[in-house]
Amino acid sequence: MPLTRLIYVSTLSKSCDSVALKDILHKSREHNITSKITGLLSHNEKYFMQCLEGSREEINRTYNYIVNDPRHSKVTIVYFEEIHSRQFGDWSMGDVPQSHLTSLLNLQFSGSDEFKPYDLTGQSAYLMLLELKQHLPSE
Repeated sequence: MPLTRLIYVSTLSKSCDSVALKDILHKSREHNITSKITGLLSHNEKYFMQCLEGSREEINRTYNYIVNDPRHSKVTIVYFEEIHSRQFGDWSMGDVPQSHLTSLLNLQFSGSDEFKPYDLTGQSAYLMLLELKQHLPSE
């Protein structure tokens, strides 16, 4: 089964607080280990931007679950491709909350220092996540 990379953005619901976020990360990591999915999540209090890498079948199954999760809405694919190797293989789900570092990267890859993932091109989203991964320890 071919490897794929999918990046989506979404808007968090009002009920998605820090407790819900911890739950999402915990369950995602468990699911991703079992499903052989790797990836990276960047977020603030309004938005998610997440990269998932794995088999096409598992990525499709996981994405369909994400689309139907009521903790976020406006789930939009911004980047999808078949790949030869993983770029985010060190994490079942790396987590990068917005910070001073991410503000600088937002400015580098978009027209603003604010995290507005819907305004990014797919390529910019991918490049930003690659930069963010440089600042994460391996799991």
